[in-house]
Amino acid sequence: MLDETRILDHFAEQAGWCEDLGSPFTAALLRKFAVDFEAGGPVADICGDWSGNPRKDALGLRLTGFLHHAVLTGTAPELAETYPAASPGWDMDTVWRQAKAFLAAHPDAARAFLQSAPQTNETRRSIALLPGFLDLAARFRMPIHLLELGASAGLNQNWDRFTYDGGTWQRPGASDVTISTVWNGPEPAHLDAAPVIASRAGCDLNPIDVSDDAAFLRLKSYTWPDQAGRLARLDAAAELARQRGVRIERANAVDWLAERLANRPSEGLTIVYHSVFLIYPPKDDIARIKHLIEEAGAAATASAPLAWLCFEPESLFGGDRTSPRMQTRLQAWPDGTARILNESDGHVTHVDVLPA
Repeated sequence: MLDETRILDHFAEQAGWCEDLGSPFTAALLRKFAVDFEAGGPVADICGDWSGNPRKDALGLRLTGFLHHAVLTGTAPELAETYPAASPGWDMDTVWRQAKAFLAAHPDAARAFLQSAPQTNETRRSIALLPGFLDLAARFRMPIHLLELGASAGLNQNWDRFTYDGGTWQRPGASDVTISTVWNGPEPAHLDAAPVIASRAGCDLNPIDVSDDAAFLRLKSYTWPDQAGRLARLDAAAELARQRGVRIERANAVDWLAERLANRPSEGLTIVYHSVFLIYPPKDDIARIKHLIEEAGAAATASAPLAWLCFEPESLFGGDRTSPRMQTRLQAWPDGTARILNESDGHVTHVDVLPA
């Protein structure tokens, strides 16, 4: 059995993160998990033998996802009546009475649900990546080939069709998906750039097909129930993905990227991009991904340049290892120049532009 303190510490830490990211409901639910776990209740029965690292595995979010999934699918109608969608003035004591009863009645289903890692495919991260995409489109002025790692449901494959709203600036898009945030600093350059996307591809170990209703509800269950804006944005992005026929390949990122880079078009700009992906692969795979991109970059030419655009923890590129900040990093070849464009939190509730 895992050290109980690690699970309790994880629930408390995750609750703090949820509070900071604007989900008091999920924070309060996680705190109920901690109390119940310590008292030997159904949470202890379900999670007590967890063999992995609860923090890295996001154990708390797996369990909140299980409950939200039961609400979304109609499996727990009494619980659904207490959740924010039906009860905007929710009371966590009332919620917990129903949640605890449901967990006690369905421990095997909960354990099975917990075996899969949470996926959110947070489309708001695309607004942090947008300045990089626009810079590349304006700089190279050639057809673009997109390669996305850890693409989940592929919602961010359509980043160029989103409408963006930074408060002080806007960029209209050809869809019903609007990405907004608090933008601190100068507006992105080249807002009028018109990227020409020649091809789009992505991979994920466990891709989600949003045209499958069951798969989509699984994805949606990990979006926090009291964040109506995120839920609406997810619905709109999923509908766009269905309309555009987005399909993500099931593959290990290392193998997929090696094959794609080895056979990339001899003309046009290839962009490898990802957001909050590199925290998941083993260290050896992270090193191999970096090496593959840098090796392909060294062979890039003026007619077939390569770019690497990502939104990841700053610690992965030599920054402060204790920092919770995420940074948008852009590197392009043939010249190999790299720079940090902006920084934010994992949900991009704000974007702080960094000096060039």
